[in-house]
Amino acid sequence: MIKPFSAQIISYLSIGCIALLFFSCRNKVNSDKSHLVFRYNEHKNIGSLDPAFSKDLADIWATNQLFNGLVQMDENLNVQPSIAKSWKVSEDGLTYSFSLRQDVFFHKHKVFGKEATRTVKASDFVYSLNRLLDKQIASPGSWVLSKVANFHAVNDTLFQIQLKQAFPAFLGLLTMKYCSVVPKEVVTHYGADFRSNPIGTGPFKFKRWEENIKLVFRKNKRYFEQDLKGRPLPYLEAIAITFLPDKQSEFLQFSQGNIDFVSGLDASYKDEILTANGKLRPQYAKTKNMIRGPYLNTEYLAFYMDSKVPEIQSELLRKAVNYGFDRKKMMVYLRNGVGIPAEGGFIPKGLPGFNKAIGFTYRPEKAKQLVAQFKKETGNQTPTIHLTTTSNYLSFCEFIQRELQKTGLAVNIDVIPPATLKDAKANGKLDMFRASWIADYPDAENYLSLYYSKNFAPNGPNYSHFKNKQFDTWYEHAFTETDLKKRALLYSQMDSLIMQQTPIAPLFYDEVVRFTGKNVSGLGINPVNLLDLKWVKKERTY
Repeated sequence: MIKPFSAQIISYLSIGCIALLFFSCRNKVNSDKSHLVFRYNEHKNIGSLDPAFSKDLADIWATNQLFNGLVQMDENLNVQPSIAKSWKVSEDGLTYSFSLRQDVFFHKHKVFGKEATRTVKASDFVYSLNRLLDKQIASPGSWVLSKVANFHAVNDTLFQIQLKQAFPAFLGLLTMKYCSVVPKEVVTHYGADFRSNPIGTGPFKFKRWEENIKLVFRKNKRYFEQDLKGRPLPYLEAIAITFLPDKQSEFLQFSQGNIDFVSGLDASYKDEILTANGKLRPQYAKTKNMIRGPYLNTEYLAFYMDSKVPEIQSELLRKAVNYGFDRKKMMVYLRNGVGIPAEGGFIPKGLPGFNKAIGFTYRPEKAKQLVAQFKKETGNQTPTIHLTTTSNYLSFCEFIQRELQKTGLAVNIDVIPPATLKDAKANGKLDMFRASWIADYPDAENYLSLYYSKNFAPNGPNYSHFKNKQFDTWYEHAFTETDLKKRALLYSQMDSLIMQQTPIAPLFYDEVVRFTGKNVSGLGINPVNLLDLKWVKKERTY
């Protein structure tokens, strides 16, 4: 139902007034303090501040400021110490022993009694991980522990985990916010309301949350990490998060200096801030910075290998699709040059195992030859494939449609809602569809699991129903290979085999793009798009 015009005006004014009220608070703060507050907007809102429910990026960004786990990931995807100062892995790869720091304190809360806080112990990790497995809690992160046989506290500072089978990427799983430590006393005190009353160990502590309006964190002065010069982290005094619901309003606030950074490249402002080749326009280059880097997300077209449609079954046509469109041109015209043309395999750039030499480049004449060969062998002079997508990616699919028509292959596009596409691809109802895969953890096994035959959807992520005995053998062997270089080579071999069989047509490897004011430093960037504000500094602006 369309709102009456007056109702729309009132609605817009309400949003504007809320934003104005919040942003005007800056004028009430002493100018000497403004540079100590980092401000950003979360247009998708935040569902929970409980790390056990940190599934969406908006929640992960917030909980990453409040909580720590045993280990953490640096910007190069290397696992680093956090609450665990060191660890050992048994020779068989089944037992992980973590030695804990003794100077990590929970944020202050009255339930801790007279001292208002206490140090973290190994038993706290026992409680926190058991909570992930509790069916009554129903955490979406319980799968992280699917390969764990048991865990226990040897003493206050030694925590052990035993796996069911060796899994070299396990430490990467433990860096996820699901595995953060939480205090039993506080969780018990609040019950389900812990989502809005979080107590952790992170560089910032919870201060105030007016849902849909603003969220405030303050500096944790007892935080345990320091920089290389021995100075305590974090540098900032506070974080302020707003919830303007659309990206265009968010960008307006950023351009006016009311928020400190914007993440991603939205269609509503991409041409305003960037040139066609991905450079900042002159009017923004004076006051803003752009940082970009590989993002562990592969965008692709998938073919359902159990389809009864001859065009989908044909390796000739699947290869023709891969050769038949210009990925570089697509990125320039549709993404302002942001994103890496997927001329390698399924594993994205930024992960060990990526190999740019195993994929497809734009070869229109080769594509035409393959289509002509299909026509000759089958007698089908009008080969047609049906491509299903969502409205957000219609422009990409239309670009591919136009390119493939030049090869003699017709493409019909069906646009359906995201939820419908998700259900249909899981149940084998789509012959060809656009999809993306964002890494759950930073290891190429996460991507290759989509082609393991025992992971057929709907019981696993193998939506294309790809099956190959050699691939399965290599995939299973990778679990026992602890040598990083050998495992990366094995991953590359598996990826190469996938591209030879062509159950997919990779489109592009995404990039993380962040825009900040020139007075912001230390924000950094990483392939999992994690927001880490403990290193951030802001200079005074006059």
